[in-house]
Amino acid sequence: MDSVSTSSAPAASAQPVDAATMPQSPPEIRREDYRPPAWLVEEVALDFALDAAATHVSARLKVRRNPAGDGANEIRLNGDGIAALAVMVDGQPGNDWRMDGADLIVALPGDAHEVGVETQINPAANSQLMGLYASGGMLCTQCEAEGFRRITFFPDRPDVLSTYRVRMTGDKVLYPVLLSNGNCVAQGENADGTHWAEWHDPWPKPSYLFALVAGDLVANRDTFTTMSGRTVDLAIWVRAGDLERTDHAMRSLRHSMQWDEETFGREYDLDLFNIVAVSDFNMGAMENKGLNVFNTRYVLADPETATDADYDAIEGVIGHEYFHNWSGNRVTCRDWFQLSLKEGFTVLRDQLFSQAMGSESVKRIEDVRVLRSAQFPEDSGPLAHPIRPDAYREISNFYTATIYNKGAEVIRMMRTMAGPEAFRKGSDLYFTRHDGEAATCEDFVKAMEDGTGLDLGQFRLWYSQAGTPRVEARLEHDGDTAVLHLAQTVPATPGQPDKQPMPIPLKLALFDRDSGTHGGEQLVVLDKAADTFHFPGFARLPALSLNRGFSAPVAIERTVAEDELVFLAAHDDDPFARYEAMQSLTVQYLTANGGQGGSDASREAIGTALAAILDDSALDDLMRGELMMLPGEAYLAEQMAVADPGAIHSAREGLKAWLGRTLEQRLTALHARASAVPYSLDAAARGARKLKTQALVLLAAGVSERAAELAAAQYRAADNMTDRQGALMVLAGLDTPARAELLADFKARYDGNALVIDKWFSLQAGSLHRQALEHVKALAQHSDFTLHNPNRVRALYMAFAGNPQAFHARDGEGYRMIADLILALDPINAQTAARFVPPLGRWRRIEPVRSALMRGELERIAATPGLSRDTAEQVGRSLG
Repeated sequence: MDSVSTSSAPAASAQPVDAATMPQSPPEIRREDYRPPAWLVEEVALDFALDAAATHVSARLKVRRNPAGDGANEIRLNGDGIAALAVMVDGQPGNDWRMDGADLIVALPGDAHEVGVETQINPAANSQLMGLYASGGMLCTQCEAEGFRRITFFPDRPDVLSTYRVRMTGDKVLYPVLLSNGNCVAQGENADGTHWAEWHDPWPKPSYLFALVAGDLVANRDTFTTMSGRTVDLAIWVRAGDLERTDHAMRSLRHSMQWDEETFGREYDLDLFNIVAVSDFNMGAMENKGLNVFNTRYVLADPETATDADYDAIEGVIGHEYFHNWSGNRVTCRDWFQLSLKEGFTVLRDQLFSQAMGSESVKRIEDVRVLRSAQFPEDSGPLAHPIRPDAYREISNFYTATIYNKGAEVIRMMRTMAGPEAFRKGSDLYFTRHDGEAATCEDFVKAMEDGTGLDLGQFRLWYSQAGTPRVEARLEHDGDTAVLHLAQTVPATPGQPDKQPMPIPLKLALFDRDSGTHGGEQLVVLDKAADTFHFPGFARLPALSLNRGFSAPVAIERTVAEDELVFLAAHDDDPFARYEAMQSLTVQYLTANGGQGGSDASREAIGTALAAILDDSALDDLMRGELMMLPGEAYLAEQMAVADPGAIHSAREGLKAWLGRTLEQRLTALHARASAVPYSLDAAARGARKLKTQALVLLAAGVSERAAELAAAQYRAADNMTDRQGALMVLAGLDTPARAELLADFKARYDGNALVIDKWFSLQAGSLHRQALEHVKALAQHSDFTLHNPNRVRALYMAFAGNPQAFHARDGEGYRMIADLILALDPINAQTAARFVPPLGRWRRIEPVRSALMRGELERIAATPGLSRDTAEQVGRSLG
């Protein structure tokens, strides 16, 4: 983006870390050490005798020697926290086997065998929520990345593809519904009160895509007719009380199936497609073949309990997991270093789908906002890694914004350079070549190269180099020619001190300042350290609109006059570029003087630009709402070599207050106009709701009493969750009697609805109230809070960690709170605990006083005995 250049000097607080404080990390796994599996597993037969406290698992594996393997006469079957009750080889008790740590090693003298293993597991005691676990009376699985080894012994790696037959037997009262991958081929009842079901998945898949669900569930059912005329039975399985909130998810599924056929030519390949909503889930959702398991937050919605953002998230996640049927399941990953092969590509696919279903421009802005708030800080911190990492210690720590969001941007750049039609040819070629295989990122790039005709040799650097490229841009005028000078640097990151220039596709337009128009959008590709581009036909210096549509995931460093940014904010016909001009104008002001804020004239320029946006009748309200949002404090901190969170917060709130006072009449009028729009899910009504909240946000900073009146009235009149939550979010940050009254009303109104009570926790933890930290401490003792549900933990503590003014309390209490959480949560759910480390890991970019406090908390965590692999790796990398 256009921004003021900042120094790259390290923070004054960065000091060498004593190795004695570093946690002991598990062994490093390196991409260069990949070897094909010694044995392949062609067929898997699993028999489950289901019980919450003691599930018995019998596994039979038909294995054959891999000609590409190392010729070993034994097979390594991975395990984690399980014991072998019996081992059979070719139907006979196996005597030649041993344990190697957690793994089972079985001697196999021939080229093909059947290996049988029996285990017993306790789903009710599985608080890590990996493998088979219990959730509210239901039994379900999560096997990505390495959860299958917690169920039975198996070569638990993504390049071992097998067909599965699964038989489940369970109490028909407790578990009346028995689901697994593929198609149900038989079912029946037993005389002892149990019943059984057999499932067969004909498509070879890796073990991480295995799924099983057993519980008392009901289904929203529908059908979909594929482009070849096949009928697919669809079902979304939930608890009985949630059924009426699944219609939006079903519509989203049908839209996903149709869009994937029309846009990528991908047809579904089974007779059934099942989705199950689970309350206790580490992730958002999981694409298990034919049986997607979802966090309830990405399934359940109605206007009374779900916001517009919730509706969008459900549609996007439903699409994402469905699209994985091809980009992840039919073509899977050779190894976990290739994770972005499936995740980056599928994120791009779900982004394009959401653009098609709603506002293309608003969706693009939202995606870039996520990238900048989550991935850019990751790229500039101690956890930076390429989208195809070279090494890891715990794979769960690499489900990151870099793998997902930057991975999507890298593939989007290929699409930008090739064009949509050629990109479709490349994707068709990729699916054709690698159907039924475990592929690599290189396989994807090669298919794109062959399908589009692009030379992507240098482009491959995007897969191997970490860090956000910084592009310095300077526009000059020479005679009748505009001359654009571009230079790129890719900053040093851990383990990668020196970088090579990468191809950076930049869409641009040059505006005539008199007419406010341009002669057409152009694409330039910066593939050198520096280059110059000439554009004839300009009698005077034009206004430059650069990186339109965010065509490359880079930071633009360019000094731009305020009058030019005001011009672009008013005239640019690219919605993202218009948004970017407004953001740049604000960033330049807020980062001036070390984050203290700029001049009165600069502030006036922002006010002038925002007033024009509020008055522009040609703008739709969805876009107007986006243009009203100020850059977030975390993003502002990224623009500075050393950030003072307190100064940034003060400057940003000061600007909001000034805008709220200056534009009070306009904002009040817009709120009144938007309040007259009746509820619906169409774009105009959604835009009106967004506008109301953004108006209240600015008014609350500048004229708090007036904002409190409007917010309380909006809450009381609300007939939908978007308006009610938006009003309560504003009230939660104010000292007004309505705050406590309406927070109590919200809690009473939705008591028992877990997803909405999560919102109640988050609204308070993320609020601007000066006592937010004390509120979080009290909420942690609330009877509705538990460390055993990831949604509830994230609702309270992730909202707090993302609240800069509370998390960065100058005395370090916010840091202590998160460190205490990590230590308490790590033995219960290591994956969730580890995700709270990165906020503390930003210590090198923070002013010295807070930096020392953050580092001290990391060292305290590091010195704690018995840390999980997940947390130990994150802390070690953050301190290293």
